[in-house]
Amino acid sequence: MTEEKDNNVMQAREEVNRLIDGLTLFDDDLMSRVFDKNIAATELILRIILGRKIKVIRVNGQEEVRNSEVGGRNITLDVYALDENGEEMDIEVQGNSEGAHIRRARYHSSVLDSRMLQEGQRFKELKDSYVIFIYRHDKFRKGLPVYHIDRYVRETGEIFEDGSHIVYVNGNYKGDDEIGQLMNDFHQTDPDNMHYEELAQGVKHFKEVEEGRDTMCEAVQEYAEKYAEKYAEKYALKQRTEDVKKLMESTGFTLDQVLDALKIQGEERKLLIEQLQK
Repeated sequence: MTEEKDNNVMQAREEVNRLIDGLTLFDDDLMSRVFDKNIAATELILRIILGRKIKVIRVNGQEEVRNSEVGGRNITLDVYALDENGEEMDIEVQGNSEGAHIRRARYHSSVLDSRMLQEGQRFKELKDSYVIFIYRHDKFRKGLPVYHIDRYVRETGEIFEDGSHIVYVNGNYKGDDEIGQLMNDFHQTDPDNMHYEELAQGVKHFKEVEEGRDTMCEAVQEYAEKYAEKYAEKYALKQRTEDVKKLMESTGFTLDQVLDALKIQGEERKLLIEQLQK
């Protein structure tokens, strides 16, 4: 039994190491750690994406922004940066279309703006904000390296310069320029194959240096545990839904009558109703 347990532990450790070896900067667990407190790397990608030199004074990975509204949705920023002019920047990496949804970009932008002004400050003091999505694919399928989203006056075509900026980077872009080289680095699993030293050093720390790799091992294991827990909850909900459906069919009760009889209330009741009304 002990030998079998040891083998399972060893296999689990090997799987974790294999997963870490395969991580790229498109994986937010790695990306947010590489950029956390890493001003040089953050200034690099902001300069390339925004096309101008930016002096970053603070950068945090996985920064949580809580909604002041009770029950409101909180967000966790992959990378939050503040520049010397007080402009705030949120850099997100996304591998799927839902994660890079245009209304998510709007929400992130509004959350950044909502915490910029103190009581009594004038609206014109509101600094510019930037939400940057580095999307693994080409979001708008036009083949461009970068898409800048700005508001404009429909009747005149003039830009409405309110200081809100949303940018999508085409992670599939392969041009022989700085953006192309940057996206190549984001796809690399081996830091030795990266073009930009500022990125390579960060990735090397978390993949090859013992202290950094231990941190990634913990992150991967924590993710696996959360995934397993989420899967278990999803399976339990599916089973519960089937039980409720069968009870409705056998008794002729309405959905509400069955839920009342089973004393199902609160969030579970809401989820079951959503499942059964699909």
